[in-house]
Amino acid sequence: MKIATWNVNSLKVRLPHVLDWLATHQPDALGLQEIKCEDAGFPAEALAEVGYRAVFDGQKTYNGVAILSRSEATDVVRGIPGFADEQKRVIAATIDGVRVVCGYFPNGQAVGSEKFEYKLRWLEALTAWLKDEIAAHPKLALVGDYNIAPDERDAHPDWSDEIHVSEPERAAFYRIEALGLNDAFRLFVQPEQSFSWWDYRMGAFRRNYGLRIDHVLLTPTLAEACTACTIDKAPRKLERPSDHAPVLVDLAL
Repeated sequence: MKIATWNVNSLKVRLPHVLDWLATHQPDALGLQEIKCEDAGFPAEALAEVGYRAVFDGQKTYNGVAILSRSEATDVVRGIPGFADEQKRVIAATIDGVRVVCGYFPNGQAVGSEKFEYKLRWLEALTAWLKDEIAAHPKLALVGDYNIAPDERDAHPDWSDEIHVSEPERAAFYRIEALGLNDAFRLFVQPEQSFSWWDYRMGAFRRNYGLRIDHVLLTPTLAEACTACTIDKAPRKLERPSDHAPVLVDLAL
């Protein structure tokens, strides 16, 4: 089984890239973030033509999440239950016996800002809900754009901004891991300075001035079945790319 995550930064703009990537890699499930389209404008027909069903929770101009799958998605949940939020950031579904939780974690803007405080509240609510989800689903994958680089290896050595690498953000990431989740990427030896996001400005991608903020966390059952986790930089090299690269895990299921 293959599960992937990709912040596409506008599904309308990046749809040709997504369709090509699906054809090449054929994941069983792909979590998308920042789809930036309302439900009425979601390209379900185009995805169906290449064999993918979709569940989604869209929002005009901002945010929005979706899960694409070849099999039917069941037990769909939109949003964090009990956490009032106008921003469309979470969708969960069960696909072929695996619970896939797809999240577009808040950016936070700047340490100490109101948006940063919202980020921490959001992370706290997500963690509390995930505890119950994991108890109910031993096979669970938490995929998405976390907007957190968990440790020093996950940020370019010259990264100078506090956001994404601050102590409160990293502590929140570790609390999620402490629920019993494993960072799939770190299950394997990886090249140094492996990143999944690069700013559009200042030639960041060419310079590899980036962060690893897109993650797949797995419950122990799935971690034991994981045979590979890779960041696919190829789509970032295309014309008009997303600023994020897809992350793909292979599971021997």
